[in-house]
Amino acid sequence: MNENEQLIHHFYTSFQQKNVAGMQSCYADEATFSDAVFNTLNAYETKAMWAMLVEKGKDLELRFSDVHADATSGSAKWMATYTFSVSGNKVINVIDAHFSFKNGKILIHRDDFSFYKWAGQALGLTGKLLGWTPFLKKKIRSTALRNLKAYMASHPQTL
Repeated sequence: MNENEQLIHHFYTSFQQKNVAGMQSCYADEATFSDAVFNTLNAYETKAMWAMLVEKGKDLELRFSDVHADATSGSAKWMATYTFSVSGNKVINVIDAHFSFKNGKILIHRDDFSFYKWAGQALGLTGKLLGWTPFLKKKIRSTALRNLKAYMASHPQTL
């Protein structure tokens, strides 16, 4: 296993153990993160996002596999199982992660998953009916960003 594969393993193992500091240590100071909910977060926001998700994900379970990396890029598959707090619905989110690296740290982290499938599980009938619409995606994104900003304001010690 090369150094970047070890880094990915460290990140997801830390995630499984709810070791936020371990996860945060994997990112470069100028890192960015994006997925279907969070468009583009800077390193500070990314570290806060993981802290928030770990704290709020009381029943969060994570599995990862297919870790591959070379000197500049890498990928992994991971699955998160948790209860979505707003609805109380169980979510099983299957994610393809893509990374680029700089000086032994994650520089760019992009998670790809079906927003429609996620919305259907998380929001039930509303998500199944409206999960494909730009309206719902925009509403979810703005709510998630507002929640992240509030978390950052109330938890400066976790960053």
